[in-house]
Amino acid sequence: MQLTADNYFSEAANYEYMSVSQFKDFAGTYGKVACEACAMAKLRGEYVEEESTALLVGSYVDAYFEGSLDKFKAEHPDIFKKTGDKGLKSEYIQAEEIIKRIERDELFMKYMSGQKQVIMTGELFGIPWKIKIDSYLENLAIVDLKVMKSLTALEWVKDVGYLDFIRYWGYDIQGAVYQEIVYQNTGKRLPFYIAGASKEKTTNIEVIHVQDNYLRDAMSMVEYNIERVKQVKAGEVPPERCEICDYCRETKVLKAPIGIQNLVAEV
Repeated sequence: MQLTADNYFSEAANYEYMSVSQFKDFAGTYGKVACEACAMAKLRGEYVEEESTALLVGSYVDAYFEGSLDKFKAEHPDIFKKTGDKGLKSEYIQAEEIIKRIERDELFMKYMSGQKQVIMTGELFGIPWKIKIDSYLENLAIVDLKVMKSLTALEWVKDVGYLDFIRYWGYDIQGAVYQEIVYQNTGKRLPFYIAGASKEKTTNIEVIHVQDNYLRDAMSMVEYNIERVKQVKAGEVPPERCEICDYCRETKVLKAPIGIQNLVAEV
């Protein structure tokens, strides 16, 4: 199918194409447990994840830079106060402050000055993939905008140690796939950058180059997991439940009592 801004996130597009977010639903990241059952329920339209305030703040900033903020506001009336002056809730006033901080920085704005929400498709490991680039600087760079709780806080991962937010949430996987798909479409292997802003009281900003050695490691992770993902998505093997995520809690059916030792779950 021919992808457009209108059908990019449709059920049909998600069935036909793999995406980074879909892959991470199936295979997980250091910071998010994999749940094949939830991934399949989302694909079938049987389950929609609740949009958290933290996610919506990032989406607010994204919408501003892609030029669709008015549409975003119309689709999300809950971002406004229900009484009084009907202005934005405090979290989205902070989003406005983040935008202002970004716009004051010449380098950040330079990296965000590319073509917005550029859709490309390609093939990786025998299946079609789709990507949507926040800021595509033709022949120069691939840039993705991230609004995070913190840019510098490290996350502890058992048997790995402390990790930066990029590898913890699998944004290196995003960079690896985006770089390869752009290469397939243009013949140019461009550097991948995260344009990051924090939601701290005083906003921190950085343009972060995710070097190619990290992207190669991330692509190896995709290669290692992709056959299982393909089999589950195609219905060749039944999806496994994680029993940790909201979907599994919502659809849990008790079959027998458990012991105290079973109360501890590891992500």
